[in-house]
Amino acid sequence: MPAPDPIALLLAGQYPDPETGELLAADSRAVVIEDSLAGHEADLIAALGTGRNLAVVSDRITHAILGQRIERALTRFNLQSIVLDAPRSDDATVADLEAALSPGTDLVIAVGSGTLNDVTKLAAARRGCEQAVFATAPSMNGYCSLSASITSHGIKTSYRTRTPAGVFFDLGILAAAPPRLICAGLGDSACRPTAQADWLLSHLLLDTPYRETPFSLLAADERDLFSDTSALLAGDLETMRHLVRILVLSGFGMTLCNGSYPASQGEHMISHYIDMMRPTSIAPRFHGEQIAVCTATMVELQERMLVRDRAPILRTTTVDREAVIAHFGPVIGDGCWRELEHKRFVGPALEALNGRLSQHWDTIRARIGAIHVRATTLRGLLTAAGAPIQPSDLAWPAELYANAVTHAREIRSRYTFLDLIADHH
Repeated sequence: MPAPDPIALLLAGQYPDPETGELLAADSRAVVIEDSLAGHEADLIAALGTGRNLAVVSDRITHAILGQRIERALTRFNLQSIVLDAPRSDDATVADLEAALSPGTDLVIAVGSGTLNDVTKLAAARRGCEQAVFATAPSMNGYCSLSASITSHGIKTSYRTRTPAGVFFDLGILAAAPPRLICAGLGDSACRPTAQADWLLSHLLLDTPYRETPFSLLAADERDLFSDTSALLAGDLETMRHLVRILVLSGFGMTLCNGSYPASQGEHMISHYIDMMRPTSIAPRFHGEQIAVCTATMVELQERMLVRDRAPILRTTTVDREAVIAHFGPVIGDGCWRELEHKRFVGPALEALNGRLSQHWDTIRARIGAIHVRATTLRGLLTAAGAPIQPSDLAWPAELYANAVTHAREIRSRYTFLDLIADHH
């Protein structure tokens, strides 16, 4: 007898929390993953019950791939078509979209992936209406999350929004996506081990909240996907289904944890640093491509610490406000300092932290080791699908990437292996 589907259980409010037994629910009303959705688009939207006034938002590329088909299928509704020209995931794009939405819009439908999902999610939240999305690529895990990742005043920021009312995946469309976008989705999924290790480290050292639930949700599909990632680029729809399910469940996991903690830690900080500090002469890359490279780095850094028999001894962070502002500039630097100062341990707090490391290092290593995926394994499953794993694969200069690994911890208050490595003797 097949195991119950965690997506179906969450939508029904019947997923049992493996730690507490509490029945957990997802806020989305529909998640549909099928080989094809052609001919069913209008019924899927009608079933959401959000109203008749719809705005379909795409860009020039996604409009041709799927947006036109969606619009033709929704003629029974009052429809506004918005086709953005090379949108960016930033404040300006969100503001422009919010202003463009017709008064009385009931539902904003994104046709796209990362950027379109994020900007429509935030614009809809600010306009007080709901959002749905028809995916065009399996490129990221934010489809079902309640946050939108937007660059605001030069800093990559997660804004609280709402979980989409409906999320729809046509596997035929996704399998035909450019290989880079498919690899990006794998990269955003393969960081689960590094993100979990960082989050668990913070919990064991600082008593920050931590949950196993988001990782239990992913376990079965992750096992099947990681067993043969090369099938993704061969057009295998079952392998694509596993990737899409991981992306969906990762988003729900973030929502259940009230934040991106289970899916975004040190590897994402390195990537965010690149987003913030990349010279304009260096071409931007897809988010998941960046995460693939940063995950390959992060897993090696974690492994180097985990093989240590003796507990690391920490010193007070030597980086001060002046140094952060000198590196990032006055505007971005001030925001970064406010994040970093939460992790500067001095006096009794530092002594207590070192005491905990000394007393519990073997336990910490064992707990994290139990969920750790070896660096060679993680790098292998990325390369098997053609995903990048070296900074040079993305044409990132060595100096930029070295700075990213060194300074990434300064942009967010989350405590990760980046902090442990930077502050130990």
